[in-house]
Amino acid sequence: MNSPAAVIRKGRKFDQVLASARALFMQHGFEGIGVDEIARRAGVSKATLYAYFPDKRHLFIEVARAECMIQAAQLEAGIDLEKPVPEVLGIVGRGFMEIVLSEFGRNMFRVCISEGERFPELGRQFYESGPGVMRERMMHFLELGVARGELEIDDFGLAADQFPELCKAGVFLRLVTGIQTEFTQGEIDHVVDGAVETFMARFGAHG
Repeated sequence: MNSPAAVIRKGRKFDQVLASARALFMQHGFEGIGVDEIARRAGVSKATLYAYFPDKRHLFIEVARAECMIQAAQLEAGIDLEKPVPEVLGIVGRGFMEIVLSEFGRNMFRVCISEGERFPELGRQFYESGPGVMRERMMHFLELGVARGELEIDDFGLAADQFPELCKAGVFLRLVTGIQTEFTQGEIDHVVDGAVETFMARFGAHG
């Protein structure tokens, strides 16, 4: 019942709808915007929009998928995997936190929580497009680090899961509870640097 209907990706108007939806979702969030506003901004009829997307949730998934691809590409562009592991981890951690603290990241978390029970496919597809991709690439990098003798890791999946959690320490909970909604670069650097230090203390090669 929750299986997603096919999204038809074709034509100039598809791109118009996607760009308009992205702009409005980023500005107003998922609940704050309706299909009528998206169609009006895109300059298409609701019938045209529904020809591409069966409902607003599927449109949001496609926006999230495209945004995840863009952010992943931007993050990877600034990474040289040949650099020492701590240096790469620092770049990855800062890039990851930039995504988490962005309007996109906040909106995705809110939507996945609020819509997750009624529409579990949304959270699953977001995970596969974003965090799941990061996990796979992190595992690959950690394997390179072991091969180069910089790391000692038995469970790559666990290590790949632990690093981003270390980067969020003390920040994410304050963010989602509204205790603190803005963080300085110094605060982010402090947490990420601590995450790298802790990770290397646990997994760094000692031989």
